[in-house]
Amino acid sequence: MKQIPYARQDINQEDIQAVLKVLQSDWLTQGPAIQRFEEAVAAYCGARYAVAVSNATAALHLACLAAGLGPGDLLWTSPNTFVASANCGLYCGAEVNFVDIDPQTYNMSVDALEERLVQAAKSGRLPKVVIPVHFAGQSCRMAEIRKLADQYNFTVIEDAAHAIGGSYQGKKVGACQFSDMVVFSFHPVKIITTGEGGMVLTNREELYEKLLRLRTHGITRDERFMVRTKEGPWYYQQIDLGYNYRMTDIQAALGYSQLQRIDEFVHHRRYLANRYDQMLKDLPVTLPWQDPETYSAYHLYVICLHLNQLQKSRKQIFEELRAAGINVNVHYIPVHTQPYYERLGFKAGDFPKAEEYYREALTLPLYYGLSEEDQDYVIERLEEIIR
Repeated sequence: MKQIPYARQDINQEDIQAVLKVLQSDWLTQGPAIQRFEEAVAAYCGARYAVAVSNATAALHLACLAAGLGPGDLLWTSPNTFVASANCGLYCGAEVNFVDIDPQTYNMSVDALEERLVQAAKSGRLPKVVIPVHFAGQSCRMAEIRKLADQYNFTVIEDAAHAIGGSYQGKKVGACQFSDMVVFSFHPVKIITTGEGGMVLTNREELYEKLLRLRTHGITRDERFMVRTKEGPWYYQQIDLGYNYRMTDIQAALGYSQLQRIDEFVHHRRYLANRYDQMLKDLPVTLPWQDPETYSAYHLYVICLHLNQLQKSRKQIFEELRAAGINVNVHYIPVHTQPYYERLGFKAGDFPKAEEYYREALTLPLYYGLSEEDQDYVIERLEEIIR
């Protein structure tokens, strides 16, 4: 039986040769491929600076640290995300809370955010950092979030792990037009991959300099930041408590090679998403709604089952599709319902829109290498199972 994953990487001969070239060079870890990859991603997105790191979770953590998040501070994010979007605040010793989602886009609701900010201002407990998550590759309403950030004085970190290659209001996600920092993921299921890897983009030089130090143990070789006179060419100083969150040259070479095909990857994902839209429109499901101000990178294609019209549960549908070799998935279990977060005081019912979405959500296969024949098979089996 054929097996169709929900997502997978696409590696070609050019990617392999790029990695092989690094393996045969003098640099495997901290070499020239990293800076080349950073500069290429920054140029592609229209940002001034980029800092490559070991994974997107590390990128989120470093972005929070660079923003000065710490004990006594608050971080708000979406409950419809992977746990890393919230965990990064806890790593800094901050308190984490959530803002419910928009039922059309499944992104953070701007209306809910504004309502919570009004109440938080009254109680004197405003967030220091807000992390809107570009779910499935579609940007949040960043212009409106920026206005709220300016009004209520919080740092905006875009969790764009799903969204490299996408656009908002005609500019690439990653341009930092309406945010202080943007985080990308290069996990194999994402738009482009470095195996594991992440990146933080910013237009602010002071954040860039801090991110560079924090990814390498808080160490600097730049005399501008040293507290004592430099003793010689070998000399460095640790001036922050940083981490070993570095990317390797091997990964960066793969990422740079993959970046050359990013528009091709996104274009084909959007083509496949449009085929789903056309061929699923008569089924009892809700298809992904697209905000006209956005151009989604379509990391995921998520449908919501109209369970009140079906004779089967989502679990039954999920299991039957898996049995047919279609490895569907579910994105995401609301973070606040995870046992760890329940122990922090959250409970079911706290964010009803995210919970309602989760009960019906089902992620169908979508990736660059998905053939029309395999996509047709997915559609035929899905229709057969839910009919």
